[in-house]
Amino acid sequence: MGKKKITKQNETELMEETSKLESAVKKAAVAAPTQRHTKSANIYIQATYNNTIMTATDNSGNALAWSSSGALGFKGAKKATPFAASKVAETVVEKIRKSGLQDVSIYVKGIGSGRESAVRSLLSAGLNVSSVTDTTPIPHNGCRPPKVRRI
Repeated sequence: MGKKKITKQNETELMEETSKLESAVKKAAVAAPTQRHTKSANIYIQATYNNTIMTATDNSGNALAWSSSGALGFKGAKKATPFAASKVAETVVEKIRKSGLQDVSIYVKGIGSGRESAVRSLLSAGLNVSSVTDTTPIPHNGCRPPKVRRI
């Protein structure tokens, strides 16, 4: 197949290449979003029959971190388990530790099996929980029932 041609770089070419790489790394570091430092935050837990999604926001509603059991690699029916919900809570707490949170308000929505274990794992993570609120929508009259079946 023939001989491969091997080229050697001069020292000046190597220096130029390394400086380009270093400048690219510095630009990427500057372009990365800065971590927001907040004292209090809200954590929203959506526990459905199929998944558990958790989002941590600051008081103005900007998302600080989020995670779901599907994002952690759980598949199928295992996404809705209490174990998956506790793992989701652990990953969200790990992500928001850097922002210096102290007080947390928890808002739980949905009727999935992971809601209680997610709240318990947030409490055991060492966060100062000021309130736990259930925001599950409740029908006050419901939709119109189907007409009576005639046989």
